[in-house]
Amino acid sequence: MAIMRIFFAGASGVLGSRIIPLLVAGGHEVAGMTRSVEKVEAIRFLGAEPVVCDVFDLKTLEKAVLAFRPEVIFHELTDLPDDRLLLDEYKSANSRIRREGTRNLVASSRSVSARVIAQSVAWNLPGDGGKAVGDLEKMVLGAQGVVLRYGQLYGPGTYYEHEPPLPPRIHVSEAALRTADSLSAPSGVILIVEQAT
Repeated sequence: MAIMRIFFAGASGVLGSRIIPLLVAGGHEVAGMTRSVEKVEAIRFLGAEPVVCDVFDLKTLEKAVLAFRPEVIFHELTDLPDDRLLLDEYKSANSRIRREGTRNLVASSRSVSARVIAQSVAWNLPGDGGKAVGDLEKMVLGAQGVVLRYGQLYGPGTYYEHEPPLPPRIHVSEAALRTADSLSAPSGVILIVEQAT
C-alpha cells in the first residue's frame, strides 16, 4: 500500500486512539485533529501531528487541511457522553456533528482533492438521528467517499466494556483494524460488524 498523508478528525476518540497507531505503524503521515488543547500531547503520543481545530469553524478547518495537504480525511467525530444513560441528552449535538461537521469536512476535502472516509452506524436510528445518519452518508458518497457502518462497539473504553451488546456489534480493536484496512477501499459502503456464527 502506498504511503499516504491522512488528516484524522476525531483523533482522541475510542476509535481514533486505536486507529492512528495502526496508520502510523503502516508508515503513513497522520495529522490528528482535536478541539481540545488538553489532548494535544495524547495525540502526539499516538504518533500523529496534533491539530487543534473545531469542525464547526469552516475557515480554520479549511486552512488546517490545506496546510497538511492530506490524500485522505478520516471523519471519526461524534459528540457522545461518557455515560450511556445520558445519550438522549446528546442526540441533537451528535446530529449536528453528522450534518454540519460532515459538510465542513467534505468541503475542506475538495480544496486538496482528498478522499473522505466517514463513520456511520449499522443499525437504524429513530427520528432525526436516523435522518442525520442518512444526510452524512449522502454527503460522503456524493463526494466519492467511503462510509463505514459500524456495529455497536464493545470492549475497553466503550459503553459495553464487560458484556457485548446485541448485534450488530464489533469489538473496538477489530473495528480499528478493519478501519485501517479501508484506506484504499473504493467509494461505497463498508459494513464493520461481527459475522454471525
